[in-house]
Amino acid sequence: MPQDVLCETLEAVGVVRINRPEALNALNPALLEQIVAALERYDGDAGIRCMLLAGSERAFSSGYDLSDLSATAAIDVYRSNLFARWERLRAIRKPIVAAVSGYAVSAGCELMLAADIVIASETARIGLPETGVGAIPGAGGMQRLTRVAGKALAMDMILTGRTLSADEALQAGLLSRVVPRENYLSEAMHVCHELSKRAPLALQLAKRAVLSAYDSTLAAGLAHEHDLFQIVLGTADYREGLRASLEKRPAVFVGR
Repeated sequence: MPQDVLCETLEAVGVVRINRPEALNALNPALLEQIVAALERYDGDAGIRCMLLAGSERAFSSGYDLSDLSATAAIDVYRSNLFARWERLRAIRKPIVAAVSGYAVSAGCELMLAADIVIASETARIGLPETGVGAIPGAGGMQRLTRVAGKALAMDMILTGRTLSADEALQAGLLSRVVPRENYLSEAMHVCHELSKRAPLALQLAKRAVLSAYDSTLAAGLAHEHDLFQIVLGTADYREGLRASLEKRPAVFVGR
C-alpha cells in the first residue's frame, strides 16, 4: 500500500515528501499528523540541520480533501483539536525549506506559508480560494498572507479567490526564489545543503528572531533579538566560526 508521506535522510537534511498524487496531495487530519510528526522527528534529531518539505511536480498540495471535509461536522473539528497540529508545526526550531511546484492552494498554501524558505517552480500557483466553497482559510493563511503581502493583496486573493502565478507570488514576498520547473527540487536541496553547513544554533535562533517580528512590536522584537544575539556569543560554534574565518578555512560546526 503506497505511503502518503515519504521520508528520507540525505546527509544532514531530513526530507518529507507528500505522496498522494491521485488527490493532488490533498490534506486530511491523518496526513497532516504524519507530516508534522515527521518534521518533529527530524527537529529532534541532532544529526539533522534542516528539513525539506515537498509535494510533486504537479502539486505541492491542493488543500484539504473536500471529500473528507464534507463528512466532517464542526464539532468533530473542535473535538479532534485539528489546529493543534498547525501550532506544533509553528514550534519547530530548525529551518524548513518548502519545494513548491504546481498547486499550493487552500491548506496547501497555508502549509507553504508555514515554511521558512520557499523555493518554487515557475509553474507554481498560489491561492486561498476557500470563499468559493462557502468557507474561509482557517490554519493561519489569512494572518500570514496579510502580514507578508499586505491588506490589499490579501483581500483580493481571499475575497475573490484570485490565484497568483509564481512571479506574482515572488513579487508579493510569498516565495523566496522562482526557478525553472526542472530545477525547483534540486535548488531547494541545494539551499538545504547550504543551510546544513552553517551553525545549527545560530540558524535556530535567527529563525526565532525573524518569526518574533510577526508577533511583537518593534521595541519588543529588538529586545528579543538582542537577547538571542548574546546567547549566540556564548556558543562553541561562534568561537569556531571566528577561528575559521581568521585561519581562512571552512568552519566545522557541532551545534553547541
